[in-house]
Amino acid sequence: MFLGKNAEAIFRLRIHPGKWIGVPDPDHRKPFVSSIMFQRCLLPVFVLALLSAPARAAEAKPFLSPIFGDHMVLQRDQPNRFWGWTAPGENVTVQIENASERATAGADGRWEISLRPPKAGGPYLVSISASPVVNGNDGSTDAASGRGRKVELHDVLVGDVWLCGGQSNMEFGIKSANGGPEAAAAAHNKKLRLFSVKSQVGYSPKSTVAGEWKVATPEALTEGYAGFSAVAYFFAQRVMQDVDVPIGLIQDAVGGTPAETWTSSKGLEGIKDFAPQLAEIARLREKGAPEYGNYIMHWYDEYDVGIRGKNWSEPSIDDSDWKTVSLMKAFDALKLADVPAVVWLRREIVVPNPLPAGRAVLHLGVVEKMDTSFVNGRWVGASSWVENPRAYTLPPDVLVPGRNQIELRVLKLKSRDAFLSKPEDIYLQLGDGTKIPLAGEWKAKVSVDARAPHPLPLGYENYPTMPTVLNNGMLQPLAPMALAGVLWYQGEANAERAYQYRTVLPAMIEDWRRSFRNEALPFYIVSLPAFQTRKKQPGSDGWAELREAQALTAKKLEQVDVAVTIDTGEADNIHPKEKKIVGERLALLALADYYKKDVMAHGPRFVKAEQTRNGTALRVHFANAEGGLVNRGEEVGEFSVAGDDLQWHWAKAVIDGETVIVSAPDVPHPRHVRYAWQANPLASLYNKSGLPAEPFRSDEWPYASLRKK
Repeated sequence: MFLGKNAEAIFRLRIHPGKWIGVPDPDHRKPFVSSIMFQRCLLPVFVLALLSAPARAAEAKPFLSPIFGDHMVLQRDQPNRFWGWTAPGENVTVQIENASERATAGADGRWEISLRPPKAGGPYLVSISASPVVNGNDGSTDAASGRGRKVELHDVLVGDVWLCGGQSNMEFGIKSANGGPEAAAAAHNKKLRLFSVKSQVGYSPKSTVAGEWKVATPEALTEGYAGFSAVAYFFAQRVMQDVDVPIGLIQDAVGGTPAETWTSSKGLEGIKDFAPQLAEIARLREKGAPEYGNYIMHWYDEYDVGIRGKNWSEPSIDDSDWKTVSLMKAFDALKLADVPAVVWLRREIVVPNPLPAGRAVLHLGVVEKMDTSFVNGRWVGASSWVENPRAYTLPPDVLVPGRNQIELRVLKLKSRDAFLSKPEDIYLQLGDGTKIPLAGEWKAKVSVDARAPHPLPLGYENYPTMPTVLNNGMLQPLAPMALAGVLWYQGEANAERAYQYRTVLPAMIEDWRRSFRNEALPFYIVSLPAFQTRKKQPGSDGWAELREAQALTAKKLEQVDVAVTIDTGEADNIHPKEKKIVGERLALLALADYYKKDVMAHGPRFVKAEQTRNGTALRVHFANAEGGLVNRGEEVGEFSVAGDDLQWHWAKAVIDGETVIVSAPDVPHPRHVRYAWQANPLASLYNKSGLPAEPFRSDEWPYASLRKK
């Protein structure tokens, strides 16, 4: 994604697997920042892509933080903190029913009031008022102060507020989920309220977020392209079957983002891996740089001569000194085949007059490492995900009859050339299906020769992945409001660094607890579902190790638990559509732990493995297996065993009551056992309550991801 200083607008992108659709955003004047998850299988949801990052202006600070509003839910049985900004020294009062509290704004104008709400239910009226500041003995008031301003919040309920955080699978809207449209259409629940935090990054903590509370109606749930979080909605729906209390859901998620993005600088202080990134953010903050939330756009700003002065994407640029090259061998022709570099490419095409009806799509195939694509000077798409074939659907007014100009900016890192697909896979497809081949001659010019010792960015993602930036932009403005707990669906973006996640995730949880001033704030985590091609041989991978990191975090910290979803997922889709099971399993954790209901919330969990008497097999013991274990597959799977040689082999597994006996012909004396230990395992073991066994390993051999930072 190109974030040039002179870019024209913000676009909304409708994302399908392997396809991009760029359409103008009518709200392009609003300074929102969001992310795009450039992955093989992409969430079908509109997200905002910032094309212009203006210099930071002073942040407006309202009398009452916008997280408080009509139709909201206040947390029951806890003091609720209200805050906002007014004239220094001004008195502010919050009143609900017959209860009221008063505070005085500090020197920075910020006020905060803690008030215990009435009993669960409602609706209630909340009144927030400011008293004039008295200047002297004559009783005069300061005209610059609030001077008696008053805000009333109507239709406020008291119940439980759940913060629903993470990346794109938490963001995944109900309109795209299995059974989601039907569930949304039947939603007329006045006791369920929704708040979606609009995306925003910050290199320092922000004061406010954009969004508004809404009653859960079909219209509110399906607003926007994909609608409200499916996991969050199905969680609330299941909880409210057993608990008659209003529920407030705050969706606070951005696709493709790692956990450190949601953690403050203080929370990351003890993790040395992030010291260079934090230092770079501090440098950018000091120089007043645009808040992109990623490194690559700052790198372009500093080194890409193609965006200085007259932008090389403009059709009228003088290209008389550009070299004619073959698109497939452009970097080779420019003597850049073995070095990192940025090259701009231009080509003129002719389309029919009149233009065929329908939307045109620009197909570039697979590009290494990152492309930024323009047609007639208009940004139409970008990606930094190498394996994702580019397919950018053009806005309807981009092409004109006759001559048109295509401009590409390509950053190459490793391969001899950037375009990795077959020439026939690179073309412009018109609305009637006509294909205009694009793999021939282009004009090219080098904008960055990045061979050593030229500096390279700390990261290449062109969406928010910097440590702290979403904590600053989307979490800190919510704190320290009172919450029932947190639902967390994230980890995909950290899977390659799963060993590091064992430190990052608990650090993030403790960081959030400090922010919300609740050291026992419940955290319920989605253990990642199945994904990728099933491996034929046992071993290890980042997804298996990430799930263990999640489980270890739950064992390490109080009031933290995981919902196992290993029996869901799709091999070829990182965004599986089955979200109801996920939400309901999170709900079971909350019902058992937070609501103290008598429900089974966990599937079988590994306790120990011991050798049988003859030493040729292992007997595996489980918790939560009362009444016996259940196999839901043709065979009990999948288990693997290893001896002292550390070599893993598939094992035959036999259920024996509440235990499983595992053995393998190639391992005469097994010492260790693993279950469901790969990204997409065959996971067929359940308990009598129908809940799946948690993936586990009995060994403690080093992670494959041990050295990945």
